[in-house]
Amino acid sequence: MTVITAMHVLDVRAPTSRTLAGSDAVHSDPDYSVAYVVLATDDPTLRGHGFTFTLGRGTEVVGAAIRALEHLVVGRDLDSITAQFGQWHRELTNESQLRWLGPDKGVIHLAVAAIVNSVWDLWAKREGKPVWQLVADMSSQQIVDLVDWRYLSDALTKQEAVALLDDLMPTRDARRAQLERDGYPAYITSAGWLGYSDEKVRRLVGESLDSGFTRFKAKVGISVDDDLRRVSFMRELLGEDRPLMVDANQVWDVDQAIEWMSHFQDLGLQWIEEPTSPDDVLGHATIRRAVAPIGVATGEHAMNKVLFKQLFQADAIDFAQVDACRLGGLNEVIAVLLMAAKFGVPVCPHAGGLGLCEYVQHISAIDFIVVSGQLDGRSTEFADHLHEHFVDPVRVVGGNYQLPSLPGYSAEMHPDSLAQLAFPHGTTWVETHEC
Repeated sequence: MTVITAMHVLDVRAPTSRTLAGSDAVHSDPDYSVAYVVLATDDPTLRGHGFTFTLGRGTEVVGAAIRALEHLVVGRDLDSITAQFGQWHRELTNESQLRWLGPDKGVIHLAVAAIVNSVWDLWAKREGKPVWQLVADMSSQQIVDLVDWRYLSDALTKQEAVALLDDLMPTRDARRAQLERDGYPAYITSAGWLGYSDEKVRRLVGESLDSGFTRFKAKVGISVDDDLRRVSFMRELLGEDRPLMVDANQVWDVDQAIEWMSHFQDLGLQWIEEPTSPDDVLGHATIRRAVAPIGVATGEHAMNKVLFKQLFQADAIDFAQVDACRLGGLNEVIAVLLMAAKFGVPVCPHAGGLGLCEYVQHISAIDFIVVSGQLDGRSTEFADHLHEHFVDPVRVVGGNYQLPSLPGYSAEMHPDSLAQLAFPHGTTWVETHEC
């Protein structure tokens, strides 16, 4: 028996706005941050760590939402949660009073993600496995039982999901060996932040090519002329064959997105990401038809499985970009992976941020080994910053994520980093205030 005895919540912020890392057409001055959860247990050597991602101001609001769900976590035996994980996930998202603030969206859903992911970290550490392996060692039925299936049966039934997983079960070990040998393809965003000068972009692209990256993404959306200049010289630096994507971060109306992307048809782009409101399923479908052969990608702000279901059913996207924290934790991510596999939509997780790369390396491994069995058209976002704050940081070699090997969800931060980045009393923020 492992009993959760306490839940600690921290506001952790990195001052990335000082360098404009993470800047795009909508978020001009992000401070990459997390509402960070530590689950203590009756075993003093065993703790679970998790978080949900934010951009600075408002992290304290997410922390308050996490604390509002404490009564569903503290005092619970870990086995009582994991034995009926899908049902417990519904308890969190269906809390009788807090559900009014959602449901399945907004601050409450971000809070759910932090709690659920910390439970996964705790479970995996107790089992002595990284999270991807914990899932890969499950039976098809056990994986399906992780999901709260409410609202999904018109797109995918439990029986269909079990059959989908059973088909790939005999070849799981071969795909695991492939990832252990080659890693999982990554694309890099760090070279193309919108606030960077052309000179800095050129330098970073060159450095990334030298380190083995072959897939790149640039931010767009403020000026079509500036975007064309930047994306054109990136294409020249990359050559014709390396994948290049662009990301508008929801800045355009539907017609504006179509007109803007008409200027990019000769640049061989793989996708335009978040071309309009993340909630506009029909708008994405309209854009997709109009801008082909450029693909359409979204999901970073797709807040729940139902929105993804509609995007799949409406043929609205070419690439599904699940986010480890926008959805309600790994259980809901798995639901989306299963639907994406049925509809034949490649999953290319959104990452970057503070700790998101650490999470999504597990998600991509689960998708390839267990759910889709495919690498064609797939890659996972990578941004080369802030990994030093994690006990089990990502390892990218030759432009490929390496499989994590330590037990857990790779979410645990160093105590010194927490002391440094805790807001507002950490050393980083106290020094800033004193200056």
